[in-house]
Amino acid sequence: MTVDAVLIAGPTASGKSAAALALAEKLGGVVINADSMQVYGEAPILTAAPDAAARARVPHLLYGHVSVQEAYSTGRYGDDAARALEQARAMGRLPIFTGGTGLYFTALTEGLSAMPPVPAAVRDAARALAAEIGAQALHARLAARDPETAAGLRPSDPQRVTRAWEVLEATGTPLAVWQARKAGRCWQGLKLAKFVIDIPREALRARIAERFAAMVENGGFAGGRALEGLDPSLPAAKLLGLRPLQALSAGTMDRTTALERAITDTRQFAKRQMTWFRHRMADYAWVEGRLSNFIAKL
Repeated sequence: MTVDAVLIAGPTASGKSAAALALAEKLGGVVINADSMQVYGEAPILTAAPDAAARARVPHLLYGHVSVQEAYSTGRYGDDAARALEQARAMGRLPIFTGGTGLYFTALTEGLSAMPPVPAAVRDAARALAAEIGAQALHARLAARDPETAAGLRPSDPQRVTRAWEVLEATGTPLAVWQARKAGRCWQGLKLAKFVIDIPREALRARIAERFAAMVENGGFAGGRALEGLDPSLPAAKLLGLRPLQALSAGTMDRTTALERAITDTRQFAKRQMTWFRHRMADYAWVEGRLSNFIAKL
């Protein structure tokens, strides 16, 4: 089967990057990031971005090209991914998108929401309000004015709650309404091979623990300290393990507790990823991470 692009989704620590690399070497491909944290350049160890050795084996695109100080969005990713797709074609290589951000895959295959521009003054006011009263209180205010959008947001998620509030303030239209207005597909008419890496729950839990311990040993602690003072409303502030490592650095949490907290947070995140994949990627092929499983379905 001839395909125009390959999509490999999977939860954190499932081995999707290694699978994409092996497939790229086998088929002459280029690996393109589809993970919302691996776009940031300041914390390659904590984001588990491909290292220099992997990048030397095949081309990699959209890794570490954004500063943690930027509010990188799904819309901007869609634009970057479209350019990466054309860049892979210009190289004569098969585009292989891989990552754990389900919304990125949805945006590319189903289309992006036609989101409105938000004036800087409105955005700044929304962030100031969130900082003043907290995400949960802001969520309550949002629920009173826009119950549909609020129902789909966790009150403890300051980034998304603030985003919904600023859109409502700027346009008077609920975020959920804007999200329902889809633009055209980025990959309209392309033949796609779509995969989700399926890994047993206990095996994934063990991999998460092993990988995070290795991250700390290989520089993750320094990576956490380098991001101290990062605005908590920025997307990069949600980096897994960042808060426990910073608490360890500040002396408010011991090493054992920090590692346990980071591993628990990561496992919970992986569970949410798998829930998204099951609900939104039922038409993908669910496979184990061995190269032969991908080749057999192409």
